[in-house]
Amino acid sequence: MARRRRKSAKLNADPIVSRIESLSHDGRGITHIDDKVVFVDGALAGEKISFRYVATHRNFDEGKVEEVLEPSVDRIEPRCSFHAICGGCSMQHMSPEKQIHSKQEILLNLLARTGQVEPEHILKPLVAEFWGYRSKARLGVRFVNKKQRVLVGFREKHSPFLADMDRCEVLDPRVGHKIDSIAVCIQSLKAYNKIAQIEVAITEDVVALVFRNLVELEDDDRYKLIELAREHQFHIYLQPAGPDSVHLLFPDTSVLRYRLPDFDLSLQFLPTDFTQINTAINQQMIRQALDLLALNKNDQVLDLFCGLGNFSLPMATRAAYVVGIEGDAGLINRATENARLNGIDNAEFHVQDLTHDLADVHWGQRRYNKILIDPARPGALEVMQTVAEMTPECIVYVSCNPATLARDAGELVNRFGYVLDSAGVMDMFPHTAHVESMALFVRK
Repeated sequence: MARRRRKSAKLNADPIVSRIESLSHDGRGITHIDDKVVFVDGALAGEKISFRYVATHRNFDEGKVEEVLEPSVDRIEPRCSFHAICGGCSMQHMSPEKQIHSKQEILLNLLARTGQVEPEHILKPLVAEFWGYRSKARLGVRFVNKKQRVLVGFREKHSPFLADMDRCEVLDPRVGHKIDSIAVCIQSLKAYNKIAQIEVAITEDVVALVFRNLVELEDDDRYKLIELAREHQFHIYLQPAGPDSVHLLFPDTSVLRYRLPDFDLSLQFLPTDFTQINTAINQQMIRQALDLLALNKNDQVLDLFCGLGNFSLPMATRAAYVVGIEGDAGLINRATENARLNGIDNAEFHVQDLTHDLADVHWGQRRYNKILIDPARPGALEVMQTVAEMTPECIVYVSCNPATLARDAGELVNRFGYVLDSAGVMDMFPHTAHVESMALFVRK
C-alpha cells in the first residue's frame, strides 16, 4: 500500500526541474531523479526542463516535458500540430540534421557496446526529403463514443488510443492531408464502427487504400467509398477477412509499381506487400549497397530476405547470377514475376524460412562470392554461421534495427573472422526514432 501511495504521489506531484543528460534510443531525454532513470518525452540532450511524471516502474520512470527552461540549440518548432499527442513521430522538435547525427551515434555506440566492433570507415548518412516522404502506412480507425465521431490516424504516444488528428505531415500529402475527408466518409457509412484500419500504399501514380471491413458492406456504403475514391483519385480495396480476401472495389483495374531508374527497372507489388516506405532513400540505399558490393559480371550473389526483389533485381543487372531467398511465398511470386516483366533471366527465387536449419537446402550448395542480407527487426543471427561457411569475399548487411545488426556484426567479426569495413545510417524514417543502417563486411 505504501508503494502505491508513493507511485500516486509522483504522478500527482508538481513539475520537477532537471537537466537532460542524453537521449535514449527511442528519442526521449534521459535524466536521473534520486538515482533513478527517468525517460522524458519531448526533451533534448543538454536542456534544462520541467517535467511531470506520467508513469512509474520498478527500474525507471517516465515523464513528459512541461516547460523547456533552457532549450538546446538543436530544438526547432515541430511542423505538425499533432506532434505532442501522435505516436507516429517522436523527434520533430529536433532539427533533421541533429536527428540523423544522433542515429549515427546510436549505431556506432551499439556496434561498440553490443558487438564489440568498430567500422574502419563511417559511411556518409543517406538523406532526402524530411516531409511527405512516407508512401506506406497502416492507419487505425475507431469510432469514439465520447467524441461521437470517427478518428483515423496513428496511436497516441505510449497509448492504445488513436490520436485525434486531421492530417499527417510525414505521409505523402495525397493521403496525409486528406485524413479528415477519409474520417468523414467513414462516419457516413452504416458500418462506421466496423472499419478497423486502412492500409496505405502509394506510388508515383496510384494511391491505394485497403479498408479492413469487419462486416460485408451494403451497397450504399460501397457507393460512398467509391465516391470518396472518385473525389480524391484513390484506388480502394476491401478486406473483409484475412489477407487473401483483399479485393479491388474501385476502379476496375489497379497496378502498383515503383521505379528504380538507375537500373531501368519497374517493380510491381500488391498494396499489402512489404515495400520500403521512403522511395527516395530506397533508391539511394540500393545504389550504395551495390557500390559497396562492387559487383561485376563474374559475381554469383546470394540475397537473403529478398522480399519482392528490391535488391535482387538491381544486382542482377550487374552480376552474373543472383539467387534470392525469402520466407513469404507471395513475395517470392512477385519477385519471380518482376524478373520476367523486366526481362531478367539471371535471377532465381526460392521460398525458405531462414530461421530454420539450412544445412541441406539445394540453393545453399551453390558457390556465392558475395552476399546481401536484409532481415526484419529480429536480425539474421540464425543464418550467420551458414553465411560464414559460404566464405563470401564480402557481405552487405542492411538493417532496420541497429541492436540486432550490432549483435550479428559481433558474430561475423569476433567469431567468423570478418572485418567490419564500413557502416552508416540512412534517414528512411525522418522525425522518428527508427534507425536504418548498412554495413560492409570483408573477409580477412
